[in-house]
Amino acid sequence: MNRIVAYACLALSMSLVGSYVALSKPLVAIFPVFLLAWLRFGIGGAAMLHWLKKPADEAPLTRRTRQLVFLESFLGNFLFSICMLYGVSLTSAVSAGVIMASIPAVVAVLSWLFLRERITARIWLAVACAVLGIALVSLSKTELLAPAPQGLEADLASNSAWLGNLLLLGAVFCEAAYAVIGKRLTGALGPKRITALINLWGFMLVTPMGLWMAWRFDFAAVAPGSWLLLLFYALAASVWTVWLWMTGLKSLPASQAGVFTVMLPVSAAAVGVGVLGETLGGVQVAAFALALLGVLLATLPQRDGEKLPGDVLPL
Repeated sequence: MNRIVAYACLALSMSLVGSYVALSKPLVAIFPVFLLAWLRFGIGGAAMLHWLKKPADEAPLTRRTRQLVFLESFLGNFLFSICMLYGVSLTSAVSAGVIMASIPAVVAVLSWLFLRERITARIWLAVACAVLGIALVSLSKTELLAPAPQGLEADLASNSAWLGNLLLLGAVFCEAAYAVIGKRLTGALGPKRITALINLWGFMLVTPMGLWMAWRFDFAAVAPGSWLLLLFYALAASVWTVWLWMTGLKSLPASQAGVFTVMLPVSAAAVGVGVLGETLGGVQVAAFALALLGVLLATLPQRDGEKLPGDVLPL
């Protein structure tokens, strides 16, 4: 595949992820989290049933590949969705974008650990920038979702924001694992089949809780506009973003593909400010700058033969 096309697929994938991370905030105000995740996997699965069939030129699934497919779905689909949906329900879309900006650095570290890709001193500095950025946004008093009275209510809102940020940090590690495991899978399966298989596992994992939530939910009370937003969220999260990511990842190293996850926090923050009416505070701007500096350090190209001080060779 042309590298420019691969770059475009990765950038568009992460832009869509960022948009649905932000737009999921109004959805979690309507649907319980497990019901929303179940509907997402169900709609996505219905849209790509024909992708489940094994192509004639594809080798049968090995036990190792089946394990990787399950892990890809459990971490990158199921657990990421739960952490992300609960996280954005407790904090702001802008803050979600700042925290998600640490994904490229985490991808680089996991690529070194599991794919034996080379890591440099710049990567460790990038991780430090990402952690500092997360600490800044977590300590920000503007993290409260709305002005709260003094006393117990303010304390509860502050604790909720901390929990939301912690869940989003968990989503970061799930997304990074998704990128690394996905690189392994692209060597054995095509992008469409990977997309369909991991969505099927996600649907199976969330079905028990989804059915329980659906039994008590008043579907008639949901406005038509919310159903349209749910349709976009389901197709973007389960179909478009996964297929685009796997298509681009097939032609590039995981650590290089990690640079394009910067589009996730940028688009999430843009939607939060432009669509949801959120604002960027001074501390959040500083945190975003630190996180993006980490992205730059982690992904800046290195000249052939260049050896930076502190370079670490794969174990």
